[in-house]
Amino acid sequence: MAIQEKFEFGKKFVFHPNYQRVLLLVIAIGAVALGVTFLKDPTRAWANFLLNNFYFFSIALSGLFFISIHYVCNASWGTGLRRVPEAMVVFLPVSVILMMFLFFGMPSLYHWSHPDFINYDPILQEKKLYLNLPFFYGRWVLFSLVWLYFAKKMRDYSLEQDRTGDPLLSQKNFRLSAIFLVVFSLTYSLTSYDWIMSLEPHWYSTIFSVYTFAGLFLHGIGVITLIVLFLRSQGYLRDVVNENHLHDLGKLIFAFSTFWAYIWFFQYMLIWYANLPEETIYYHIRHQGGWMVLFVLNLILNWIVPFFVLLPRGAKRNEKVLWGVSLLLIVAYWLDLYLMVVPGKLTKITLGAVEILSALGFMALFFYVVLKALSRAPLAPYKDPYFEESVRLHQ
Repeated sequence: MAIQEKFEFGKKFVFHPNYQRVLLLVIAIGAVALGVTFLKDPTRAWANFLLNNFYFFSIALSGLFFISIHYVCNASWGTGLRRVPEAMVVFLPVSVILMMFLFFGMPSLYHWSHPDFINYDPILQEKKLYLNLPFFYGRWVLFSLVWLYFAKKMRDYSLEQDRTGDPLLSQKNFRLSAIFLVVFSLTYSLTSYDWIMSLEPHWYSTIFSVYTFAGLFLHGIGVITLIVLFLRSQGYLRDVVNENHLHDLGKLIFAFSTFWAYIWFFQYMLIWYANLPEETIYYHIRHQGGWMVLFVLNLILNWIVPFFVLLPRGAKRNEKVLWGVSLLLIVAYWLDLYLMVVPGKLTKITLGAVEILSALGFMALFFYVVLKALSRAPLAPYKDPYFEESVRLHQ
């Protein structure tokens, strides 16, 4: 039997109304919790807003990075599951718009947005040509337009290929991917500096953008794996994604959790070794009181557990194990960003109902948008030139 005859062309994910109602309810609860916090403690509310939106903005952008890497490398194995990262990218416009609302929270989060601070701070005076609101938001708008352009063009070409089967569309995405990877390296680095590192403008790290990239790619793979497993549990993609694909996803999680730990360690070790006051202040804060517990827990959740759990070959092919590791990474990435954002803004640990409900609200919004996108397009790019090779991975 020809491989094309095995599949129902154009099959889409059915986004059950019950799932939609649950996700919308969680979104509403999260929004109410965050709204109440804005009235009581604006700094805490804005910190949670930034943390959660940067989280899912990074996850959405990781989908585009994942797709681009596959096109540039001519990697066939991920073709069958490509609609998952493509759907993740659909959240990008939502996160871009939400991030614009942080204009109203700048005074609560960013010291350099206050002219009075700059006038009496020689360090901020040296940085004011870069850290000023017009240039800050100008960069965000420019970068956002660039990301959205690549996201739209690449998804449009992919969906058009479903209709026409034209292999030249893959070549177009290959060229776009090569350009995007160069653009991504610069724009995401600067965005990480802008939104996260400038929360503590006296501190700097030359490896910070690599660290945030490591988090983006590791946890993006975790989310891709989680969605693939969910679709398989609902009876989708079982003829397209087999245990060999799950094995490859598991290997990527295993490898990039170690890469994340490598960058985490060297940023920490080099700052500790140099012992420069303008650098060590960042870790000094995070070594005080309960912050130290979270600091160590961050390494355990993001590396030690995934590394040792996925070390056996069989674990990378076990759906239950991958479910557990993927869910763990969702929590771990939130904790990683929490430690980047909150200690420099609040004097004590705040892990209460606000943090939980607002995080769940953003997560529900993300998955609502992603599942909607999956329901609007065929679940697999059946007419991609590499589709058959992807389905027959290691067979």
